[in-house]
Amino acid sequence: MRTLVHLSDLHFGRVDAALLDPLRNLVREIAPDVTVISGDLTQRAKSEEFEQARAFLDTLPEPQIVVPGNHDISLYNVFRRFVQPLDRYKRYITDDLDPVYMDDEIAVLGVNTARSLTFKDGRVNKEQVAKIRDTLSTLDPKITRVVVTHHPFDLPPGSEEDDLVDRAHMAMDVFAECGIDLLMAGHLHTSHAGNTSARYKISEYAALVVQAGTATSTRGRGEVNSFNVIRIDRDRIEVDRHGWDTVHCQFQLLHTEKFLRSGNVWAETADGMMAAGI
Repeated sequence: MRTLVHLSDLHFGRVDAALLDPLRNLVREIAPDVTVISGDLTQRAKSEEFEQARAFLDTLPEPQIVVPGNHDISLYNVFRRFVQPLDRYKRYITDDLDPVYMDDEIAVLGVNTARSLTFKDGRVNKEQVAKIRDTLSTLDPKITRVVVTHHPFDLPPGSEEDDLVDRAHMAMDVFAECGIDLLMAGHLHTSHAGNTSARYKISEYAALVVQAGTATSTRGRGEVNSFNVIRIDRDRIEVDRHGWDTVHCQFQLLHTEKFLRSGNVWAETADGMMAAGI
């Protein structure tokens, strides 16, 4: 079994500072095999915000898979936006925009979907998808394949279609070919887990999609600050959602969702969602 901690949308520059120590301590206690941060580390891509984000990441367990989000590109500085869109991200966080972690059970591939030509939307291109295919083509079929992006490939109910990453259908055809098991994303500040079968009609294929809310931002969009813990076996994945308890000032397990794989189709188990303590 492998354990991933999934944080997203930290938004340094607009964080609730009271959450940082409890979050850090709990993530350390969980001791994940990989810590995943799916974008928007900053609010306005300022140097001081990246410095704060870097300092926080340095206190979290490694290895880490980190990808940028649209907020990590300067919004108002036109030169930086179009000429050096991720310069500060690469200086303070990592210059690897498509990071990879592999062991004998999982392969986790980060993909940069942030683009300077749009304010909030994201995109994947053919070169990135080809790299995913090439990276995974020689792997043992038993290895669970995970792709991490900021912008999502599928959406929770009630979301706007514009929030879907551009060229998603092109990418999903290749993901089916490669047997991608799990797609992790952020961007929406909304937690969600489900499969891709309703949106993508691909024969005998449905990936599991796990969406993280915002771990530390003050913009909760009606949802408490939260993060995910994902426990991966070859044919079983459990998703624990931890949410901020304002009474006890700590993150607590809210519920667990369980999914099983049959062939190349992931689906929720019969017992479905379990509330914490039940």
